[in-house]
Amino acid sequence: MTSVGFYVHSERADAVALAQTMGDWLRNRGLEVVDATTDQLDLVIAIGGDGTVLRGASRAVSANADVLGINLGELGYLAEVEPDGWREALVAYVEGRHQIEERLLVGGSLGGGDELPHGLNEFVIEKQDPGRTVRLSVTIDGGYFTTYLADGLIVATPTGSTAYSLSARGPIVDPTHRALIMTPVSPHTLFDRSLVLGPTSVVEISVLGDRDAALSIDGQPCGLVAVGQTVTITAAPHPARFVTFGSRNFHQILKAKFRLSDR
Repeated sequence: MTSVGFYVHSERADAVALAQTMGDWLRNRGLEVVDATTDQLDLVIAIGGDGTVLRGASRAVSANADVLGINLGELGYLAEVEPDGWREALVAYVEGRHQIEERLLVGGSLGGGDELPHGLNEFVIEKQDPGRTVRLSVTIDGGYFTTYLADGLIVATPTGSTAYSLSARGPIVDPTHRALIMTPVSPHTLFDRSLVLGPTSVVEISVLGDRDAALSIDGQPCGLVAVGQTVTITAAPHPARFVTFGSRNFHQILKAKFRLSDR
């Protein structure tokens, strides 16, 4: 029996109401609706904007489940289905008329030991205080690359290339690609370009100087990286599995998001 859990923007009454309606529909057809915090999950349905889908995907990965996004935000990159299409989407999923789009996750460790949570969008190592920079030494695949004096450094996935990395002038990468994208944030150097690295690359970022750095993963604070500590970042061994129906096209979403003309 397929087990389904909901991940909902709890402060949005329309999201909560839609989850209840969808839950009743699933139960009436013999599917099991369970708490999304359980490990016995086949599908996580995330209802909200991209932030909700992002967190729902994280929950799905930890439970080795698929994730289906229902968009209640503005035009987003992650949600597959608009609210009026949920019945058709669930019927197609139950009948197996869907595809799974795998998205690369980024993982890592702090200080060579403590494993960090996986991220769908990015790891960010950045300054703590306004007006202050951090000094970050970067090694790629065992070879020293350079040291940045900057506001921070982003290591993003292709999915995350349209998030923080984009605002720091990083490239837009189709989310089905496998790559790591390293983008400096306001670097005090002539070299301010992003690097698109292979999926097997190992990036080591060490904090130098006299200022600790803040670490966040997918926008969630994960503590400090002290002076002398190193964050090691790689592609995670397992992907996030997004349910798709072939109805959404990344390039058309991008075109609409940036209001690109037809001519």
